[in-house]
Amino acid sequence: MLDFTDRATLPDAPREFGFWSDGSWHKGGALFERRSPGHGVPVTLTPRCTVDDLNAAVAAARRAFEDRRWAGLPGADRAGVLLRTADILRRRRDEIAYWEVLENGKPISQARGEIDHCIACFEVGAGAARLLHGDSFNSLGDGLFGMVLREPVGVVGLITPWNFPFLILCERIPFILASGCTVVVKPSEVTSATTLLLGEILSEAGAPDGVYNVVTGSGRTIGQALSEHPDVDMLSFTGSTSVGRSCVHAAADSNFKKLGLELGGKNPIIVFADSDLEDAADGAAFGISFNTGQCCVSSSRVIVERSVAREFEDILAAKMAKIVVGDPLQTKTQVGAITTDAQNSTILSYIDKGKAEGARLVAGGQALDLGGGQYIAPTLFSGVTPGMSIARDEIFGPVLSSFHFDTVEEAIGLANDTVYGLAASVWTKNIDKALVVTRRVRAGRFWVNTIMAGGPEMPLGGFKQSGWGREAGMYGVEEYTQVKSVHIEVGKRAHWIK
Repeated sequence: MLDFTDRATLPDAPREFGFWSDGSWHKGGALFERRSPGHGVPVTLTPRCTVDDLNAAVAAARRAFEDRRWAGLPGADRAGVLLRTADILRRRRDEIAYWEVLENGKPISQARGEIDHCIACFEVGAGAARLLHGDSFNSLGDGLFGMVLREPVGVVGLITPWNFPFLILCERIPFILASGCTVVVKPSEVTSATTLLLGEILSEAGAPDGVYNVVTGSGRTIGQALSEHPDVDMLSFTGSTSVGRSCVHAAADSNFKKLGLELGGKNPIIVFADSDLEDAADGAAFGISFNTGQCCVSSSRVIVERSVAREFEDILAAKMAKIVVGDPLQTKTQVGAITTDAQNSTILSYIDKGKAEGARLVAGGQALDLGGGQYIAPTLFSGVTPGMSIARDEIFGPVLSSFHFDTVEEAIGLANDTVYGLAASVWTKNIDKALVVTRRVRAGRFWVNTIMAGGPEMPLGGFKQSGWGREAGMYGVEEYTQVKSVHIEVGKRAHWIK
């Protein structure tokens, strides 16, 4: 039996999983073997489910919704399940983090921190389950009283990515369940283990059968079928903008299901000369290196005032050179492995493009041979211009582009010069500049003199081609509801026909 506290231990053989549907494990057909991107050895086997498996899971979720075994409970009872889930996650924290590291390649210290955030998501979701409410209108005259009810939207299809398999799952599931919805999840094929484990955790916590279901397999088969399924009332997708666009078409072509989309980002950090340059450089290094830059809110563009640009880049390059890249099972590691072979190749190709297009390589810029895995040094380019590929495309890796500006207007223009609008930050000691930039940069999440901070009380989501809707907090619960207006006649209605 594995000791999950021994971070140097790899499994002797890959662990085989079933898929989770209607409250129990089920055997699939063919199995997908996942190899650890940090070690190059097989770690898990998960089913390649069929469309029939998906249909059965959707049917289970539909039964669980229609018979009101979940939606019909008091909010306090749903909250109890979510709180017990949080308690079980505390107990199984090391286990969940372990499988997250093996399949994804992220550092164990980061994974454990993410599980702590997931626990907080379930606790906040529990509070939201008790606080969800509608409204009343006592302004319609003595003869009519109005109420606005919030009702769960129904069966939710949830498609999650490989970069934060458990974190993104837990930034959705507690709020979906708090609303009274049931759910069918399709995780990334390469990082399915922790999503599957949440099934037995929720069951142990008291979630009724059919409330939470997981069907594994490829996006091309299972993801597409879930997007198109006529008995799914809402689809929540996190991933690339191109796939998000296909989800829009699938939803429209099936049953006009409601959509929640968190998509790509090309997120700016604006650094003014009056900022604490050491703080700003540390934030920029963290923002591009966290999760090896495989992060939708990764800060991939630093826009720095020209008068301090060289000084700032020198500080930043020195910090990036000190980042510990290595075995994700070692607690000292800060940056782990690139999650997939395809993504590894994509990142390296963009580094080559940056050099070819005339940007100046300041730090990193190469693959690292650390034995058995795929690693890339955190990379900084200077002299980047808006037309370069590394300036416009979401690279989804530890590659940071530096731009220079002279005026506030120029900084805002550079920040907004992208089709995306997911996140941004500004670094300055001048509150007026901070507020001007915060108001005018188009991004769903914004940080002032910090980066990638916050908690599940705050909403998540983007502007422009970074998505639709919001996740987490009360905004996130409301996203999975629909509003019903109710009009109640008071006393005897005046007859139309005399």
